[in-house]
Amino acid sequence: MPQHLTELLMYTAPEPIRAASEQWIARILELLGHSRLSAQSLSLTELWLSPDLLLTQTCGYPLMTLLCGQVRIVGRPRYEMPDASAGNHCSLILSRADDARRTLADFRGSRGVINSDDSNSGMNLLRQRLAPLQHDGQFFATLGLSGAHRESLRWLREDRADLAAIDSVTYAYLAQYAPQEVSGLRVVARSAFSPTLPFITVATATDEQIEKLRRVMNQALRELPDVAQTLGLPEVLVASESDYQILLDYQHEAEESGYGRLR
Repeated sequence: MPQHLTELLMYTAPEPIRAASEQWIARILELLGHSRLSAQSLSLTELWLSPDLLLTQTCGYPLMTLLCGQVRIVGRPRYEMPDASAGNHCSLILSRADDARRTLADFRGSRGVINSDDSNSGMNLLRQRLAPLQHDGQFFATLGLSGAHRESLRWLREDRADLAAIDSVTYAYLAQYAPQEVSGLRVVARSAFSPTLPFITVATATDEQIEKLRRVMNQALRELPDVAQTLGLPEVLVASESDYQILLDYQHEAEESGYGRLR
């Protein structure tokens, strides 16, 4: 029985989401007749680039930068939830609900927080949205790095930051299954839309292997309606790198405005 790395680590919380993803993985592997290698010792980058990779999910921004030409896209999820549909999602730009500032421009000179420098939803989409509002290449007085969207939300709740961009899928999951994590927060603005986080496999995969994998992913979703409902994910769509070019377009747009680095 072939052994492969199969991990879905982009959305692992709250617990019902992690459990549903694990059920989906188990059924995919069962349908393919494959078994699962442990990825416990691997970093995200090592997982993404491993020759043993069968299936994982990555962020669209590193797909087009760090991973460009080194992996193949299996498809992109069609989430159906508030602020995510038809294979697209966005970032919700949040503040505390009791903050008197109401528009993005009001937050110039405030404390920002991002989950990581290479995040599309946490950094790239926020940079594109703030680019017209920055002065001399700067918008925030300070910019913190939290390490995760949930931590950015914690920074907001604990008054350690004033503004953060949170992936709309992450926000929807938390709002449904862990509402205390978004309690007391308010949507100030929404970013531009971008394609949802792609599913990827090894660069050596053939077109036929990718088509089969995507077909099996969708078959598993149909066979596990409770999983599809929990994940808000009825279907995996065909996707290619050209779908994600818009993320680099957003980067270039910010650079041309003199805001190449979010700060």
